[in-house]
Formats: sequence, structure tokens, C-alpha cells
Amino acid sequence: MSSRILVVTAVAAEADSVATGPAVDVPLPGGFTLRRHLPKAAGKGPVVDVLVAGVGPAAAAAATATALAHATTHRPYGLVVSAGIAGGFRPVAPLGTVVVADAVVQADLGARTADGYLAVEELGFGRSAHRVPEGLTRAAADALAHDGPPHVVGTVLTVSTVTGTADRAAELAERHPGAAAEAMEGFGVAEAAAAYGVPVMEIRAVSNAVGPRDRAAWRIPEALDALRRAFRLLTPTVFADRAVVDTVLAGPDPAPDLDPASDPDPHPASDPDSHPASGPVPAPDPYPDPEGIPQ
Repeated sequence: MSSRILVVTAVAAEADSVATGPAVDVPLPGGFTLRRHLPKAAGKGPVVDVLVAGVGPAAAAAATATALAHATTHRPYGLVVSAGIAGGFRPVAPLGTVVVADAVVQADLGARTADGYLAVEELGFGRSAHRVPEGLTRAAADALAHDGPPHVVGTVLTVSTVTGTADRAAELAERHPGAAAEAMEGFGVAEAAAAYGVPVMEIRAVSNAVGPRDRAAWRIPEALDALRRAFRLLTPTVFADRAVVDTVLAGPDPAPDLDPASDPDPHPASDPDSHPASGPVPAPDPYPDPEGIPQ
């Protein structure tokens, strides 16, 4: 069975950086679309599904949950990765640095009081943090240490409103001493992954400093290039090793071990409710699952 990972980004430019090469589109309910990248030959890497979820934790959670629910009826994922560019906390994560998250924390899920900020855990309403499995963090950092872009390991904060002042940056850094970066989707992705029992990682490339908004100092192309370099290293190594789905959990493969996208009509006429609410049924997949690709 092929290993499968789900990579979730906010926007298309990030998606273009985390996976390259031939891909097929797989429609999902709700108008979402997976971009499925297959290895060039069987056993030479994982199947990478890239999902553009939209901006913010709510959009990320909804899109990720949709993809994970869809996968349970076909072949579950072994790993979910939240990826993209981010703001970096100085001096921990300079511009161009890749941040490997050891924890994903929703930094503004709580309450402000006269005595300061209270996280949602202190209010007794839930959680605001997910720890990344230590083995995944260590393996990713080790891989990037060999011919990868500069990287650091640290907490990636999720915020619903991007930081734009020095005071806010200082407050977050004080409240989260291990913070390396700030982004807007990771916690939503992690919540959805946790609901389906799938391990999650977050990989971010720093495009700007957390603090006052200085667009002239942003380095988005450089950050996207660092993200691209990181994924070229991580996908065939760390992600492939960790993304093998347990065959017991996956159940029998769809005969003959083909993904729905490779079926000439993945929505049989006998089941009209299975057709997406909008858009035509996609064309047949010219790239079958890796087991069917000639070596």
C-alpha cells in the first residue's frame, strides 16, 4: 500500500511550493479540491495530496476535516502537514528560516481580563495547543540539517489576527517563550487531524518579522523558495517514513487498488447524491495510484 500524506496550505502559491510535478485534481464535498501528486514510480515516495484551505483556523479546520472524512471511505492518511509562510519572532527565526513546529498553539483562544490573558484551558472550555510527536520533529530537523535551508525548532502560534505592532509581538513572545513563528492555520489543521487520530506537523518558512507591518521588508519569494527546498528534502524521507497507513485501519483497498480519481466515473450514476453539488465530474485520472505505474 502506498503511503499518503495530506498537506494543507492557505493559498495556491504555498501549494505550488510544497509539491511539484504531474498532478490530478480530486473533487471533495463543499467545493474543495485536492491536488494529488503521485511518485514517479511505485515505492519511490508517498502520494501527496495538497489542499488549499483558505486563510484562518476556521477555514483550515473545515477543509482539513472534509479531506480526512473523504479519506476514511477510501484510504486514510498517515500524516497531515500544515505548511506555508509565516512571520518569524526575532531573533529566533530570521527571514528565510524554516520553522519545524514542536507544538501548534492557538495564541488568541481565551479571554482578556484585568489580570491579563487567560488561555481557554484556564477557562475550562477546551484546549489551545497540540504537541507534535517528538520523533517527527526530530526527524524533520535532522533531515533539514543535511543540505536544507536554515531551520529552527520551536512553537508555531496560530492567530486569527496577524500581529502588527511591537507591543503585541512582545506580549506573544513573553507569553510563549518557545515561539518561533506566527501563522493563521496550524491549529485548525491540528484540531481536525486530532479528531481523526492522524499525526500532525507544521512546517513554516519565514517571510517577515512578527511586529510592525513593513511590507517593504517582506521576503515572500525567498520564503516560498525555502519552503520548496524543505519539502523536496522532507517528502521522500521523513514524510514517506511516517505516512504509511496501517492496513488494519485502512481496510481493503478500492479494487484494484486505485484511488477514486483513477476511476473513469468515481460517482456512479446509480448514486446521484454522490455527485458534487457544483461542477462537472472530473475527467479520468491519467495517473493511476503508484502500484499501477509501470516502473
